[in-house]
Amino acid sequence: MRMERDRAVLAGLLGRDPLLHVYELGDLDDFFWPYTTWFRRGDQVVLLYGATSPPTLLAFGWPGCAAGLRALLAEVAPVLPERVYAHLSPGLVGALAGRFRVDGAVAHRRLALTDVGRLAGVRVAGEVLTGADLPELAELYAVAYPDNWFDPRMVETGQYVGVRVAGELAAVAGVHVWSPVFRVAAVGNVATRPGVRGRGLASAVVAALCVRLRESVDHVALNVRADNVAALRLYERLGFTPVVGYGEFSLSAWGSVAAG
Repeated sequence: MRMERDRAVLAGLLGRDPLLHVYELGDLDDFFWPYTTWFRRGDQVVLLYGATSPPTLLAFGWPGCAAGLRALLAEVAPVLPERVYAHLSPGLVGALAGRFRVDGAVAHRRLALTDVGRLAGVRVAGEVLTGADLPELAELYAVAYPDNWFDPRMVETGQYVGVRVAGELAAVAGVHVWSPVFRVAAVGNVATRPGVRGRGLASAVVAALCVRLRESVDHVALNVRADNVAALRLYERLGFTPVVGYGEFSLSAWGSVAAG
């Protein structure tokens, strides 16, 4: 295992499969880079993103790469913080079991915008949000998506779109990563106010955001819970198709306060 800080090397490895590694590629951007720690073993790469609390660990690979990734994760485990939120391809969490207890496991799917023609048949609506809209955004997420992780800094990307109803922010779609340099974006922080659901507002703002994103990137993807049927159907209508399944896990080091 080695710590890797050469962005060109990382971009070359991750860029072999940009949809599988869309988050990691996005985190190579200057906007996110200072918060990243990269571990490498041969062609395998693991990312620890430190701007979240707890930090987020990302390790993605296809089944043929599982052995190499498991070996890398086992080497990385001793240097990780005591609490980690992990995004892992199937079969990888066991490599961390010696140090961590799994406190939560939720199945997710990675989707990618592959049928852009469908956007033409969807109502597009919304305005670009700015820092001045942060109080309204915080209030909307509190009532519509209280479990959402939202970094206010992300609004600085200019890739947050919202629509108002009767002057009140009613629906929003944003990004978790966006990099015009590495040509990738991940849609996130999508929410609609409970009282106006069912009017197609989420579809309208996500479509507006995707149209905007395609002006600056080649690959648009997102993560969604595997049991969120309504969201999966919405994204399918907009032209998103499945890429891969993975798990999200809350990990606590054995013997830590969090692990009891």
